[in-house]
Amino acid sequence: MSALIWIIYVAVIIIWIAGLWMMFQKADRPGWAAIIPIYNIYTMCKIAGRPGWWWVLWLIPIVNIVIGLIVAIDLAKSYARGTGFGVGLFFLPFIFAPIIGFGEDRYMGPAAA
Repeated sequence: MSALIWIIYVAVIIIWIAGLWMMFQKADRPGWAAIIPIYNIYTMCKIAGRPGWWWVLWLIPIVNIVIGLIVAIDLAKSYARGTGFGVGLFFLPFIFAPIIGFGEDRYMGPAAA
């Protein structure tokens, strides 16, 4: 049973990364940024229209939850999705990032700008 769980886990991670990759490419950012730790957070902040230095705030406990939620909502709005989708993107990114990445959503520009 353990092998099956690992296979499912790896499949979910691969789908999540592929969704992020496509999401970044739709925003004219390099897709490979999805696999680079910290740089992917920086890229998400830039796509959402937030300052790039906000990745530092993700390192502070409690503050990272608030910043993560703000960036997720702005990221959803940047792809013409609503606040509810942004909350979903925050809590279940492995489901909602591929929806944006593989769906017909288009990047509309930074939501916070």
